[in-house]
Amino acid sequence: MPAAGGLIFGGRSGEHEVSLRSAQSVLNALDPAKYAVTQMVITQEGLWVSGEEWNAGKAKREAASAASLPASIGALLPLLGGLDVIFPVLHGSFGEDGALQGLLEMADLPYVGCGVLGSAVGMDKGLFKDVMLANHIPVLETLVVSRRQVETQIETLLPRAEALAPYPLFVKPANLGSSVGISKCRSRSDLVEGLLDAARYDRRILIERGLIAPREIEVSVLGNDDPVASIPGEVLPSREFYSYESKYVDGSSGLLIPAPLPAALVEQVQTFAVQAFKAIDAAGLARVDFLLDKETGALYLNEVNTMPGFTEISMYPKLWAASGLSYPALLDRLIELALERKADRDRTQRKYEV
Repeated sequence: MPAAGGLIFGGRSGEHEVSLRSAQSVLNALDPAKYAVTQMVITQEGLWVSGEEWNAGKAKREAASAASLPASIGALLPLLGGLDVIFPVLHGSFGEDGALQGLLEMADLPYVGCGVLGSAVGMDKGLFKDVMLANHIPVLETLVVSRRQVETQIETLLPRAEALAPYPLFVKPANLGSSVGISKCRSRSDLVEGLLDAARYDRRILIERGLIAPREIEVSVLGNDDPVASIPGEVLPSREFYSYESKYVDGSSGLLIPAPLPAALVEQVQTFAVQAFKAIDAAGLARVDFLLDKETGALYLNEVNTMPGFTEISMYPKLWAASGLSYPALLDRLIELALERKADRDRTQRKYEV
């Protein structure tokens, strides 16, 4: 009898469309003989609708969206109780940041991917870099500012940002992915524009030293307590950096798998990736991204994605495929890891006895 699986996708973030693409790829690859999949979609307004309502088309979705947010969640919560495992294919805020993971923990359900802590720390780029520094993993110099500072104190903020490093500087929403809201700034006017754009997507904003022409190296990590790293791949951006457009719109960036790196550097990348995974208490999966300075050869860990893209052009499954693990086998392994993690959680004593 197939296992009852729940696929949750969509979400209230700027990566909503990416999530839809990832979920479709996962659906296409899951073996129907092994899994009976229930689809649950979170709209950009935060409403929960069933897969049937979503697939029926816009009219029925709009009718479903007329319900209040609590009612929409309440209508689908009973479905969760009958499922064996949840696969939350959500990227960005309210899906990759620990929010949904907390709900699933409260419901006592096994789910694919990192828990509340690993998701939250991995999501916030500023906090994540602090954890990396505490674990002696090299990262680029960073300044974290708030949306309110951008809106009310920008004249004092700009000199602080410029003191961080010479231009170019990168500006990013601290809690988002897929290159949404990221700007490469070569001047003060660029910096102002980049800060205002990033503030649209998050209340915490990252200003980071930029490298002139870095190599972008990525590695996939898989596991729970004993994670392993894939072979590394290299992104060849068609634009100035690996932008949203080059990832998902025109698919114009090239990928080199495996990355042409010396063996010692491959080992270093894999070691840092696994160390970062363990440092944030990650579980299941993560894609760890590095920047390699072409001029100095210095390696910097850039960020970790605790629910990376799963589209047909996404690096995470491509790296595992090149490492000998096919897409369907990868999904099976992720589900096994979710059940393993749940079994470990169930060993925790919840009642104190004197």
